[in-house]
Amino acid sequence: MVRTVEVDPARLDRWVAGFAARHDGVTRADVPGSFVLTGGDGATATGEHFDHPRIGLVLVRRGGHAVGRDEGGDLLAHTCGTAYVQGRTKKGGWSQQRYARRRGNQTDGVIDKVADLALRHLPRGALDALVVGGDRRMVEQVLDDERLAHLRDLPRRELWDLPDPRFAVLQEAARRARCVRVVLRD
Repeated sequence: MVRTVEVDPARLDRWVAGFAARHDGVTRADVPGSFVLTGGDGATATGEHFDHPRIGLVLVRRGGHAVGRDEGGDLLAHTCGTAYVQGRTKKGGWSQQRYARRRGNQTDGVIDKVADLALRHLPRGALDALVVGGDRRMVEQVLDDERLAHLRDLPRRELWDLPDPRFAVLQEAARRARCVRVVLRD
């Protein structure tokens, strides 16, 4: 069985000690940016650090968006917002096509707005890494904006399981960005 857990860096030593206790001791191999734990019973845990001092966050869903810059665990600049995007309709024919066009136009408006916010809050040279989350396709459309080319090559952590972005969700994404991601194999 394979599962992934996120461990706060301050709790990592306690977590490793618990893993060793549950799996008859442990052998640890460190690789830059990650580690591998092998238990005496054959279980393994592979941990990946995401230790960057300045992190940009871009979270987008149809119902909301949030863009922020986190430095050392503090959100320094952020904007959260909502936008109405027409839902799908059961009507057929011309109405369905008209609503699809409207939905597409509203989505394009959200993407443009988030790109503008990212340009304002995440300027060139201000970041060491990027965290993205929400709707994968919408995030990709935001990052396809030529003005944001400087964000594309940054180390990236993806959090696709986030709900509609609000301030609390942005704070949680910033916290989770700094967690050590551990993949467990029993």
